[in-house]
Amino acid sequence: MNQTYWWKDAVIYEVYVDKFAKNFKGMAEKLPYLKNLGINCIWLLPHYPSPMIDGGYDVSDYMNVRPELGTLDNFKDFVKKAHLVNIRIIVDFVLNHVSIEHPWFKEASSSRNNSKRDYFLWSETGKEFSLAYNPFSHMTEGNWAWNEKTGDYYYATFFKEQADLNWNNPAVFNEALKIIDFWSKPGVDGFRLDAVGHLIKREGTDCRHLLEDHQILKKLRLHLDKNWPGVIFLAEAGGFFRETIKYFGNGDECQMAFNFGLMSYAYLSIKRNDFSIINSFVKEFSDIPNNCQWATFISNHDEITFTPIEKEGERAELLNWLDPEGKYSFRGGRGVSMRLATIFGGDKEKILNIFKILFDLPGSPVIYYGSEIGMKNLELAAPPLDTRLYVRGNFDWPEAEKQMRDKDSLLGQISKMLKNRRKKVSDT
Repeated sequence: MNQTYWWKDAVIYEVYVDKFAKNFKGMAEKLPYLKNLGINCIWLLPHYPSPMIDGGYDVSDYMNVRPELGTLDNFKDFVKKAHLVNIRIIVDFVLNHVSIEHPWFKEASSSRNNSKRDYFLWSETGKEFSLAYNPFSHMTEGNWAWNEKTGDYYYATFFKEQADLNWNNPAVFNEALKIIDFWSKPGVDGFRLDAVGHLIKREGTDCRHLLEDHQILKKLRLHLDKNWPGVIFLAEAGGFFRETIKYFGNGDECQMAFNFGLMSYAYLSIKRNDFSIINSFVKEFSDIPNNCQWATFISNHDEITFTPIEKEGERAELLNWLDPEGKYSFRGGRGVSMRLATIFGGDKEKILNIFKILFDLPGSPVIYYGSEIGMKNLELAAPPLDTRLYVRGNFDWPEAEKQMRDKDSLLGQISKMLKNRRKKVSDT
């Protein structure tokens, strides 16, 4: 087992606290299930106070727990209990934007002379950064939103209820350090850096993956290494592979990064029954710094994205295969919001096959909660504007308990695969 770089051997379980166990007390009680599954790290989706416009990614207080999930003490107790059974904890750190209900924005939007004004980006016209990428173009009208009180616009990459922070302001950087310290102190093992490729906006660019984003990361990492050695950054930086790989820096930025391309090409390989596709992609991404690791995955709380695939024809091929009716299309067909069991019609062998591919690939695998018991997309009365809601249902505990009694169930087989994988890793 690699204790120095623990993240190289991580098997990560991605989960919403409320949808899995109601609250942090419940999470502590469910640790035996997760331990028995064979994971050794939990990635908690946003647990902060939030109006929940975007699944908690609209944070209104970085230094607290959403009341329905419990208290800070419940959180600390959960972390302590997880560590007792050798399970590490990664939390989401939403560092690109805050909820418009966050005190910083409430102050900044109240007056043009407010001291927090420069925490955000403002415009008289809403015309700046005209080339900026709009990831939610199918759900929003653009990247500028109107603020009635001050009679001008504020910048919002995602929903208008999520105001982007101004990372040109050193005060924002200092706030980020305080947040890192606050959660590292009670024992958090890592931070998933949400939308980290969007931090800096520059005229004449699409405002993604700019050099300044990496400069910020290097400075944050210096603070992490100095004060919290062993705590990691996990980059969520989508797009083309050649951009994502840069978030490792020279081993001095993020210790981990999500491998979005691997997810896309895994499905293309399965669709064509041609594994030379994924094997050649693996060769491309193997050259990373020694202290770094890819986080590999085949499904998540967002969509199965086709963005890393550069050929339009291949994107269309995947879309037509996975979602021929367009029911689960996200971002205008740039991805689909689908759980594995929905993709494969509940076929146990096909689900096991894609897990086998995931576990055999280099990197640290991430399992999206419920995938291990074959949970399907939610049945919703009306199609939602945001199709990601289809994959965010409550964990099916009766189904899990049934499968726990059957070693040949999907859960039993995945657990066996994971234990064999962990044994192989510990033997090397």
